[in-house]
Amino acid sequence: MGVVFDGRLAFGGDYNPEQWDPAVWAEDDALMRQAGVNLATVGVFSWALLEPEEGHYAFDWLDAQLDRLHANGVSVDLATPTASPPPWFTLAHPEAMPVTPDGTRLTHGSRDTYCLAAPAYRRAAAAIASALAARYAGHPAVALWHVHNEYATVCHCEQAAAAFRQWLRERHGSLDALNQAWGTAFWSQRYGSWEQVQPPRATQWHHNPGHTLDYRRFWSDLALTAYREQRDAIRAHSDRPVSTNLMLPGYQTLDLWKFGREVDFVGIDHYPDAPGADAHADIAFGADRARSFGGGKPWLLIEQGTSTVYRPGLTLPREPGDILRSSLGHIARGSDGALFFQWRQSRAGAEMWHSAMVPHAGSDTRIFRETAATGAALARLGELAGSRVEPPRVALLWDADAWWALDSAGMPSSGLDYLGTVRRAHRALWDAGVAVAFAHPEDDLSGYRAVLAPSLYLVSDDGADSLRRYVRGGGTLLAQYFSGVVDARHQVRTGGHPGALREPLGIRVEEHRPLPPDLEVALSDGSSGTVWSEDLRAEGADVLASYGGGGDGCGGGDGAGSLTGKPAVTRHRFGAGSGWYVSTRLDDAGYAALLGRVLAAAGVGPVLPGQPAGVDAVRRRKGELSWLFLFNHGPGEVWLRSVAAGVELLTGAAVPATGLRLGAGGVAVVREGGVSA
Repeated sequence: MGVVFDGRLAFGGDYNPEQWDPAVWAEDDALMRQAGVNLATVGVFSWALLEPEEGHYAFDWLDAQLDRLHANGVSVDLATPTASPPPWFTLAHPEAMPVTPDGTRLTHGSRDTYCLAAPAYRRAAAAIASALAARYAGHPAVALWHVHNEYATVCHCEQAAAAFRQWLRERHGSLDALNQAWGTAFWSQRYGSWEQVQPPRATQWHHNPGHTLDYRRFWSDLALTAYREQRDAIRAHSDRPVSTNLMLPGYQTLDLWKFGREVDFVGIDHYPDAPGADAHADIAFGADRARSFGGGKPWLLIEQGTSTVYRPGLTLPREPGDILRSSLGHIARGSDGALFFQWRQSRAGAEMWHSAMVPHAGSDTRIFRETAATGAALARLGELAGSRVEPPRVALLWDADAWWALDSAGMPSSGLDYLGTVRRAHRALWDAGVAVAFAHPEDDLSGYRAVLAPSLYLVSDDGADSLRRYVRGGGTLLAQYFSGVVDARHQVRTGGHPGALREPLGIRVEEHRPLPPDLEVALSDGSSGTVWSEDLRAEGADVLASYGGGGDGCGGGDGAGSLTGKPAVTRHRFGAGSGWYVSTRLDDAGYAALLGRVLAAAGVGPVLPGQPAGVDAVRRRKGELSWLFLFNHGPGEVWLRSVAAGVELLTGAAVPATGLRLGAGGVAVVREGGVSA
């Protein structure tokens, strides 16, 4: 069973017909047929039209649009418009507007102007969700329900404060427990009543890190509660799948593991921040996360851009062919379709320069021609709907708590970057051609041959126990610097680092030695390190590389200084498995070499034996059928000899047992074994 359809992949995007007139609608009908659009997301930002006055709904225009789309063969992902309250709501409920940490109350004029803790907002959001579901549950066009849009707004108002205090009561049980968890004996912060506890608003210097961590947990739980309210209001009327679009890769307002358990399928938005091969590595990163948050089930790419790569202060166009390559990059890793924001580029408004399937210049453009070609390609791949990615044997650990905790003020180095560190580990695996899943530290990890913990600063007791069981039972763990050092309360595990992981790693770190930005340390194996170093000793572990000699530790010689001769990279036999540890940020070549040793020890190789550099290979399966996706991101043609005989679905050409030739920038989807779907 596919996410949306049986025998089809979803193709289309956000459609905002209220921005246009009947003449444009008629053109849209023709162009959607030409492009192969079969799913449109409707109503995301339509609250002011759907409810022009509080409690008074105007659905006639939406009736007509859904009827028109259905008649044109287009199904609808019907959205609740709650990410953008209308002006009347702001005037009627100013207390529901968000407040920044410095106490500024925001006003209407953009999107996301709401506080999730405000009762007035929650009532209004649930009411319109219920009204939409009651009216359209039986409409033949509605295939999916889309709650809200990109949950992200955080508020620090008094309503949020009251909700936070209630959440703290439920989590900690008593003020004494709260004070102990937050370590409020420091800086005279002990709370004597619940009313004294506030959100982490603007203050003189560093916030209490336990306080800020709990607020981020609280806000994620609050967003999930708000989602559930709308979802349940819809389910009271409709049996169609319900989800929301989670924003990837850099937004971290939500615990996405928790959301993954509550949605009927995971849906994401993904906008790369780099062009070329870097963009496709980032697509793989986002897609692997999306699939993992949903437990390996098919998921859906709800938004991407047709010609947009975002960088701070600059919007770059995508290169020719990238619309297809990017869409298939997501589909290869489990998406049951490819949607865009948006169908037609707006003439006015805050996102009038956001790319679209039909650009300002119209249909006689490269963008629309490539869009239509992508729709045709997806139509040829419908047999994949409902299939799953072949389970990877390598997992990267991902934990929102670890990111939130590491993002606290007062860390020993500004170079400690959770997202960047995890992305780098994923990129190294992608470069090696190895399939990857993401896992939570508390998961059952026994199905993976290798587990990487690139930035596990915080790990709960349950997570630590899980990792010990994993290694003892025969698993291979690679942990990196500044991991395992604090518990779930954001309190240091004393007695030597990496507290929670010392036993499976067989080491003891006595001192962290952050490195200045311009300092590089040499290692005995010829690699080098930056950002971080540690004074550690082996307690049962074998030393694979040590810090080099010379220098004074501040930039002279090789930079190792007093660490000269001390362990830098170790491996420890623990039970039936092994724990590897690297105490510095290795250079790219050194990191790739170490990762290669870890993977070889775990018996893990690339998806495609002999996979050339620059080639990405991913396999999806359903029953006895399998499909191999191949991408050549390199500058020249490659000959792939280990591809099984079968049929290349994009062209219909037979693939002989001798292999497949793939040109620069080429994509192929091979149904393996010559089996008919």
